Amino acid sequence: MQLTFFSLGSGSCGNCYYLATESDAIIIDCGVSLRRLKKNFLEYGLKISKVRSVFVTHDHADHIKAAGKLSAEFALPVYASQLVHEGMDRNWQNSVKIPVENRRQIESGETVTTGPFTVTAFSLPHDASENMGYFIEVGDKRFTIMTDVGDVTDAVKQYIAQSTHLILEANYDEEMLKQGRYPEMLKERIASGHGHLSNKQAATALAENFHEHLQCVWLCHLSEENNHPELARKTAEAVLRSYGIIAGVDFKLEVLRRKIPTGPYMLH
Repeated sequence: MQLTFFSLGSGSCGNCYYLATESDAIIIDCGVSLRRLKKNFLEYGLKISKVRSVFVTHDHADHIKAAGKLSAEFALPVYASQLVHEGMDRNWQNSVKIPVENRRQIESGETVTTGPFTVTAFSLPHDASENMGYFIEVGDKRFTIMTDVGDVTDAVKQYIAQSTHLILEANYDEEMLKQGRYPEMLKERIASGHGHLSNKQAATALAENFHEHLQCVWLCHLSEENNHPELARKTAEAVLRSYGIIAGVDFKLEVLRRKIPTGPYMLH
């Protein structure tokens, strides 16, 4: 079964990911504007009519900005935990709330099926109302998204070890954050166990849980202020090489762009 993956944006300006078979699709997070989503879909030949459901990781604006508008206009069910649904209702940047009839609940450890996609939610540490990763099984592919990850938990290790395709946060370079202009309180929040993963943390987690069935990894949610795509890539490649793993040979490594689309990728 061919699977198509497309990133509409990945970073503090807006996160949105599209995963599709030939007949069905799901969206994970909708932190870009609905106007931009429609424009990108038109430009890249993607079809909103294929979308069966939307899954939300957490209730920060860069992940939910247009979730309500998308759900209301296209009558799409939106899956999130009860705490995240409540957080989205409180978030003023989510100007159009998800219609009650379109709200669906998924808690950590629960699995739902939508079209050909079997989706399991699992908890990730982050300073939101709650934060979920999603493990998506479709055909022989096991696709995991882990964004806004404060720490490398047992669940992070478990799902890296199970994935054939993986979206993994590499938010900041430790030295850039340390030397940067952010106030100390914000620096501490980012580097805390409920903030974000650094390039080294992500690469080490990947290296320590790497397996022969892992085909492609996309580094996501890079900081504009405290990271750079090539730095994230080179850091990951160096850490992996120290474990005897060669990016580009043993698996494919990509970095998702922050403000513009990346892809689409055809996954056979």
